[in-house]
Amino acid sequence: MSDQIETPETPEEETETGAVKTSIKDLEDEGEVAADYLEELLDIFDLDGDINIDVRQGRAYLEVTADEESNLRLVSHPDTVEALQELTRIAVQTKTQSFSRLIIDIAGSRQVRLDALTKVVNKVIDKVKDTNAPVAMKAMSSYERKIAHDLIAEAGLISESEGEGKDRHIVAKPAE
Repeated sequence: MSDQIETPETPEEETETGAVKTSIKDLEDEGEVAADYLEELLDIFDLDGDINIDVRQGRAYLEVTADEESNLRLVSHPDTVEALQELTRIAVQTKTQSFSRLIIDIAGSRQVRLDALTKVVNKVIDKVKDTNAPVAMKAMSSYERKIAHDLIAEAGLISESEGEGKDRHIVAKPAE
């Protein structure tokens, strides 16, 4: 069975604690809390950046941008952004007492990660098609697994998530 995360058709979304975020306004408020936290963090490290808040696919989405000469690139590596995102989620969850699935993009880091992930998934797809056998991928975040599941499905293959917690990964398989 696939672990694909479906995007809700309405702006209503159930959280892990059972509380329901009933509106885009709730997600915008979550984005504001996250932006305040990120702004303080950037100030501590004397990093320049503008924070834009949006709601996309039932998630608060924060994009931190700056001009070419900014020192923001110091924290734009995808692994660093992932860590900052987790810290920000914890801060939001502490303040709102509600589970957060927010996404942070710093200086285009999400596109860099998407491009790299797409390359890896395409190699896995090719291997499954060549060998007609299942191929396990490395562990990845739920957001990345969602992207990988979608790419694998688009290629006409099936995928399942296996493992728990930080070890959760995808296994791509030939269509039955």
